Amino acid sequence: MLRTGFDSSIMCLAATSRHPAAIVLAVLLQVVVPHLSEGAPGGKTEVLPVEKAAPAAVVIEAAGTEPELRRQMRTKTGVSELESGAIRFSQAPTGSYGFIAPKQLGMALVTQSPDLLLERISSSSGSYEIHKLADGSGLLIGFVGDEAVPQIRASERPKSVRLSLYSNPSGNATIIAAVPLIKLMVDQMPRQSESHKRDGPVVLDMDLQGTANRKSPVAK
Repeated sequence: MLRTGFDSSIMCLAATSRHPAAIVLAVLLQVVVPHLSEGAPGGKTEVLPVEKAAPAAVVIEAAGTEPELRRQMRTKTGVSELESGAIRFSQAPTGSYGFIAPKQLGMALVTQSPDLLLERISSSSGSYEIHKLADGSGLLIGFVGDEAVPQIRASERPKSVRLSLYSNPSGNATIIAAVPLIKLMVDQMPRQSESHKRDGPVVLDMDLQGTANRKSPVAK
């Protein structure tokens, strides 16, 4: 409706004006001004790509079982379980979470891939949980030790810190944390935290940057 009114105004300008410059301006406006997207009913449409700010890291210092801590983090970030079995991050609905195998996560981060393949249910041991927030940005969920908490918090974090993020609670790493994907720099693949446990937690060593340094895995 807004576009129709705009078109009508331009046509009237061209029809009533006798000045050649006004007529040329009207024609150019018709060609240059992009059509406004009405979007699907009830849907959320982004007409132009938006550069989103990196989300803040989240740390929950609370006692509890792993399922309890994960539920608290999901409530904190406002996400719910994916409805599809497997989907790319860019196509996943906002406000959802899924899992990614450690090898696939490592490859995506090392190569700075802008997209990730998520699963509704973890299909391998040591999988990491990924949250897609309401604004389309992503958080990587894992577990850290007490010493890492002051470094992760946004208000206390220096420009860059070295961080070991575990897929599941392991040893002293019992505090659940969420770090922004676009602030991570990784130069090695995840590894088993305990070499004698092939199906145990894995750990990923990374640099948590003070500013975004990689492409955001959002729909284009």
